[in-house]
Amino acid sequence: MANTVRFEASPVEDRGTPETVWQQWTPNFAALDMSTCRRLVVIAPHPDDEILGLGGTAAGLAAVGVDVSVVSVTDGGASHPGSPTYGRADLERIRRLESITALGELGLPPPHRLGLPDGHIAQHEDLLAGELAEFLDGSGPGTWCAATFSGDGHPDHEATGRVAQMVAAAVGATYVEYPIWMWHWAVPDDDGVPWDRARTVSLSPEQMEAKRRAVSRFRSQIDDLSPDPADRAVLPPWVLDRLLRETETVFLEDVRAV
Repeated sequence: MANTVRFEASPVEDRGTPETVWQQWTPNFAALDMSTCRRLVVIAPHPDDEILGLGGTAAGLAAVGVDVSVVSVTDGGASHPGSPTYGRADLERIRRLESITALGELGLPPPHRLGLPDGHIAQHEDLLAGELAEFLDGSGPGTWCAATFSGDGHPDHEATGRVAQMVAAAVGATYVEYPIWMWHWAVPDDDGVPWDRARTVSLSPEQMEAKRRAVSRFRSQIDDLSPDPADRAVLPPWVLDRLLRETETVFLEDVRAV
């Protein structure tokens, strides 16, 4: 079964695989060695993905002088379709402001915004490829590129991962992908996940605190916008529990390269 189908069949309200289940699983992934990283470009389909997936790692690298930048593919205007409180343009404005403040909590500059339509990245993959190639122009050894897992289940996440992987290979950047919704629909030892390519980064207390502060800035995603069902939080507590661990996990493109 395709991961997009599995994700669609597992609504957020159903809670997915609890964090308690994941914590009982002990796969013993190897640590990610980022000693060669001199520049990190984190590509996020929506404002907040970069922080939920790799915020602690990005903060730690920036603190030791690594050039860290974020590319925000969309402005996240489709997070609450049918909301009686905010229209798409309102949500885009809110999330742009939230992301600037959140990245500041990590010691990072505002993102480079592409403004592609939220929910329709797959229909604009050629445009995304061109934009990313221009942003990564001149990359080579020492440049790392991270994007959402191409098997994450969310169509925007998968499209972003496919394109980023292709562009990173073309410019010679080291590529890793970070999961977000995989933790929701997958289970330990899931056959739909490339666990053999998984590596982890252990976060310091300072990185954890910075990540928590950054996530807390996305009130439009972690709080209900109103009592209306269409305004329910996209990131309720049981989702955040899986994304605010003391480690961050990525999948290597080539396990021999890192």
